[in-house]
Amino acid sequence: MSVCVIGAGLSGLAVMRSLRERGIDHVCLEKASDVGGIWRQPQAGERGPGYLALHLNSAKELTAYTGFPMPDSLPLYPRHSDMAAYLRSFAAWAGVQDRIELRTEVLSVRQEADGRWTVVSRDAEGVEMPRQFDHVVVASGHNTEAHLPDPLPSGADSFGGKILHALDYHDGRDFDGQRVVVVGLGASAVDIAADLSRHAARTVLSVRRGLHIVPKQLFGMTLDQIANAPWWTRMTLPEQRRFVEQALLVARGRLADYGLPEPDHPIFASAVTISDEILSRIRHGAVFPRPAIDSLAGSEVRFTDGSVEEADAIVYCTGYRMAFPFLPAGSPAGPRGSVELYKRVVAPDLPGLYFVGLVRPVGTITRLVEAQSQWVARIVGGDARLPSPEVMREEIAAHLGGIAQRYGESEGTSLQVDVVPYLRQLSEDG
Repeated sequence: MSVCVIGAGLSGLAVMRSLRERGIDHVCLEKASDVGGIWRQPQAGERGPGYLALHLNSAKELTAYTGFPMPDSLPLYPRHSDMAAYLRSFAAWAGVQDRIELRTEVLSVRQEADGRWTVVSRDAEGVEMPRQFDHVVVASGHNTEAHLPDPLPSGADSFGGKILHALDYHDGRDFDGQRVVVVGLGASAVDIAADLSRHAARTVLSVRRGLHIVPKQLFGMTLDQIANAPWWTRMTLPEQRRFVEQALLVARGRLADYGLPEPDHPIFASAVTISDEILSRIRHGAVFPRPAIDSLAGSEVRFTDGSVEEADAIVYCTGYRMAFPFLPAGSPAGPRGSVELYKRVVAPDLPGLYFVGLVRPVGTITRLVEAQSQWVARIVGGDARLPSPEVMREEIAAHLGGIAQRYGESEGTSLQVDVVPYLRQLSEDG
């Protein structure tokens, strides 16, 4: 029995640990020069979301792997370099380093007539190598391809400054003395705007649609602790919404008071933005909210309310597209763009292909990828059995139906899971 694991970030390392503990032969292919995934600081010439200001939004105790706590010396929310070092030390502790092939890019993954999988990879010297495996686990994440507005605002060709995506942003000091517009209100947008506000001459945050901004702690508890608390999981969704909405009114008041648009949807009907900084930076006059960009002309950025800002750069923090160019067409996303996986892991029509880490919880993802990894290892090792493809497709349809009612239909919303119910689901084999 042989397994190819693609990606050596937090998810891939969890998979390797589970496989090793069961004595299952495996190899991990990682195109970067080190383990760590998004937490590894990109080296010169590389693209990657690991900007210098990046910190954990989840508490270290619940972000750490089971049995391998983060050092006591680290703060509650470690920075990206601390997380990268932790992942390197975990790989050594778990004894999986010798199974990782760094600087090795996966070019194609295809299933043969006998059910086995052929994986073609290319190493640092450009040598391509086909290898066969019984199973393939994709753990390469979904922050892969930059999503930019298409088309860009009218007049973009005339803009004299620099237009970039968060994927190409590394350090606020690169914009010392410049005037910068940050587009978006997600996690990277508020991080980058807060970082820039300490270096740029002027930082503007352009927001098209309101999102719920939640501090990292409420009532002295981290969001992870709240999500795990029995009193929280016993609440219905309407009760959870009322509780958090009232807590947010106490903690920060109305977003309109900061010049930001109020969300047009209830909390937990879309991804929330976790930040302790952005509202404070706005209140301190370091970040200036504006609505969506209407047009560009030379150095001018015109917004939909008619206001104009001079800018030297625009940073689009407008998310990512999932991209798995090495996989067969139609996996993992179906015709409507939603991810179609049984229990968010198994491709029902491609036996032997699994995805780990392709979920989006409120809170830490570590326990989820550990549970996914252990379940995959049980399947591969023969200790768990999958139902028929028809039964798996029925489960997928039911899941996506519930997601559509709560969040709407899109690639991103199909990744949403509620932590405790999902962990319970993964503990049930088959």
